[in-house]
Amino acid sequence: MTQLEKVLYTGKTHTSSGGRDGASRSSDGRLDIKLSSPGSAGGGTNPEQLFAAGWSACFIGAMGIAAGKMKVVLPPDLAVDAEVDLGVTGAAYFLQARLNVSLPGLEREVALALTDAAHQTCPYSKATRGNIDVVINLV
Repeated sequence: MTQLEKVLYTGKTHTSSGGRDGASRSSDGRLDIKLSSPGSAGGGTNPEQLFAAGWSACFIGAMGIAAGKMKVVLPPDLAVDAEVDLGVTGAAYFLQARLNVSLPGLEREVALALTDAAHQTCPYSKATRGNIDVVINLV
C-alpha cells in the first residue's frame, strides 16, 4: 500500500441512517443529496452514480495531465461516460465498470495513448485496479 507524502484534499461527508435510502451532505455544504437504492422509485441518486461521476471527472483530469506531457491538445468536446454496475456473485455484492471515452478529432493511436496514461495515473483507476473488472473503451 502506498503511503501519502502529502494530503492535497480531504472530502468529508456525513450520511444519515438509511444508507442507500438516506441523505448525504459534505462538510462544506456543496454536496447535499438524497440517496435511494438503484432502480427504486426514490428521488435521490445512488452510490454507483456518485462513484461513476467522480471517476469520470478524475479520469478527464488525468487525461489532461497526460495530454500536457505528450504536448497534445484535448478536444473541447471530450467526454467520459462511466458505467458502474452493482451485481452479485453467489451471496456477495461486487462492482464492475466501463469508461467510454470520447476524444473526437484525435488520431486513434494518440487517443489510446492518452487513455492508457490516464488509467495508470487516475487515483480512481489505481483504487480499482485488481479489485474490480474495468474496461476502458475508446468510442
